[in-house]
Amino acid sequence: MSTKNSIQVLRMFQKYCLARREHRPGSGLFFWCLSLVPYLVPSLVFLLLSGFTFSACAAELAAGVARVDLTPPLEMKAALGGYGERMSRPAEGVHDRIFAKATVLSDGQRRFALLTADILGFPPGFKPALLERLAGGDWAAEQILLLPSHSHTSIEMNAIHPRNLFGNKQIGQFDKKLFEWTLDRCAKVISEAASTRVPVSIGTSGQTIDGWNRNRRQRGGITDRGLTVTRIDRLSGKPLAVWVNFTAHPTFMSAAEMLFSAGWPGHLQRRLEALIGREVTVMYYNGAEGDQAPVGRSGAGESRWEAAEQYGTELAKVAHAQWSTTSTGYDILFDFGLQPIDLPANRWHADFMKTGGDEYGLSEKLLEKMLPLLFPRQTTSGSLRLGDLLIVGVPGELQAALGLEIKTRAQKFSAARHPAIGGLANEWISYILSAEQYQRGGYEASVSFYGPTLGQSIVEGALAGVEKLKK
Repeated sequence: MSTKNSIQVLRMFQKYCLARREHRPGSGLFFWCLSLVPYLVPSLVFLLLSGFTFSACAAELAAGVARVDLTPPLEMKAALGGYGERMSRPAEGVHDRIFAKATVLSDGQRRFALLTADILGFPPGFKPALLERLAGGDWAAEQILLLPSHSHTSIEMNAIHPRNLFGNKQIGQFDKKLFEWTLDRCAKVISEAASTRVPVSIGTSGQTIDGWNRNRRQRGGITDRGLTVTRIDRLSGKPLAVWVNFTAHPTFMSAAEMLFSAGWPGHLQRRLEALIGREVTVMYYNGAEGDQAPVGRSGAGESRWEAAEQYGTELAKVAHAQWSTTSTGYDILFDFGLQPIDLPANRWHADFMKTGGDEYGLSEKLLEKMLPLLFPRQTTSGSLRLGDLLIVGVPGELQAALGLEIKTRAQKFSAARHPAIGGLANEWISYILSAEQYQRGGYEASVSFYGPTLGQSIVEGALAGVEKLKK
């Protein structure tokens, strides 16, 4: 008998016993255990004679999930983010509620929190403040990955930026009450998820789907068509959480729509939860969506709200079919890291005043003051390895071609079957383009504040972080 086979027998027994935590003992348990005795005893003897230590068996993961309602009360008069044209006007109502959700993973020695939120983005300074709010919980920066959906009908990102004190309505105005509200709820959802962990099995699958997104900078340009679904089940088989990654801007709604909404990602999550049932929590994270727009479904009518709902609903059906065929395992590779990345010098594009500057009411004189305060000199790339899944966090809106480059290169030296980009991870620093695309200009280039070398700096920095993970 080999060590591998011996361990597999013991793990089979361990998996069944752990699953008993969620069920009352049945009469079949005793007889099932008896049937394994002829296999367990030789396995135990073999492993002991081989000098095997049983601490190595503790590689299975436990996970906890939680969600909190992140929709600001209307009396707070929170600005609706997404478009400078809104001039920081408060939301006029709620179309559908926005949420923050968290999954906390642990192997018994280390833990990691993935938080997704139905908001535009997290500004620099938010995550450090979150770590302070979690003080006493023994959390470090590398243990938390924040992934916003980039909804354009949600909390204004610059309204929760503590260093945004410029009073410019078009870029957003800092709102201390909203900042504290958002911070408190993000801390709460991580703490709650950490306190509810159960043993789990995990698996990831991926497929390419056509006709769901397009390159908004170039007709027929590069798109990332990958749909990645991660399944997290209790050992009994009952679904606990599902992570969905697909790349497209949540921009069906225009500046004229003034209601809080999670956009199409919210509809995706709600419908997939309804399809799976059994109190599952579905979490969505975007990819390298810097130049990716959604392609609406046929028959949606003229309503932008209806178009967003139909898109999310139909994508949920595709994700559900993929989820149902995704297999899971309970002894998988688990590692994470946070790679610091030095950024090029701050600068604005020559076209800025024609595009982004016009939308956001900025002058070159004001930019000289704003850039050093609002845009960091160093950023990070957080990454997570979870079996066949590899999430590479990128701190902004990455061009899809660069995202595909990261995924291709990361897959080669990590052997992860399903690499995915976690877009706008931890903080939003700007749009992130290749030198060629930056020089081409346009809106995305005008809202990229580190010059033509930013794209390659982020790509190489993110890959340097991935190389440090266990393989």
